[in-house]
Amino acid sequence: MPAKNSRKNYSETSYYHIYNRGVEKRLIFQDSQDYGVYLSYLKDYLLPKDEKGLRELLSDSKVSYKEKDRIIKLLQLNNFNGEITLLAYCLMPNHFHFLLHQKSIDSIDRFMNSIGTRYTMYFNKKYKRVGFLYQGVYKAVLVSADEQLLHLSRYIHKQALALQGQALVRGMQEQPSSYLDYLGKRKTEWVHPEEILKFFSKTNHKFSYEAFVKQEEDFTTINKLTLEEI
Repeated sequence: MPAKNSRKNYSETSYYHIYNRGVEKRLIFQDSQDYGVYLSYLKDYLLPKDEKGLRELLSDSKVSYKEKDRIIKLLQLNNFNGEITLLAYCLMPNHFHFLLHQKSIDSIDRFMNSIGTRYTMYFNKKYKRVGFLYQGVYKAVLVSADEQLLHLSRYIHKQALALQGQALVRGMQEQPSSYLDYLGKRKTEWVHPEEILKFFSKTNHKFSYEAFVKQEEDFTTINKLTLEEI
């Protein structure tokens, strides 16, 4: 029997909760470099590709062959700017969560296949292993209401906040997530919190997004949203 949410019913201009974990619940991020590499891949795929600038560098005789090889690979990469909008994310030691909006019916599938394959190749090369990194195909849940969208963003950020202490032990300032973008303490070009922040006050802390995240969990609501134990 297929795992929950592995059979996907995609539609255009819709929001989805995307998640997956490592095969056999293994770690898919073992150190800060792994997190950094994955975040750099998100940036590559979600920001506009500067093809003109890259081709100018490629024709520059002063650029090394090694750098030109990197530029060629960047030019060949898929790009999902304008197709995929990342509203929220968190990267956990053995799993990840994304809250995405897709424009075309197959955007998310192509995006997840691209980043999944690329990161698996990096991970297997670094740790001298072969085979699948993730436990089956990624899972996708259609977001059908504003309330669901808001609670999912809170759930995703609380996941990262729960591991804040462990992140500090590993020498990281935070467990990687979009939470600081929501608090206005960071501006990541490829993260778009505005769709969710419009429901919250910027001047009254009682009705702010931060206050919403720090509320006690409504586990009945959360269980309906996640549907599967990570």
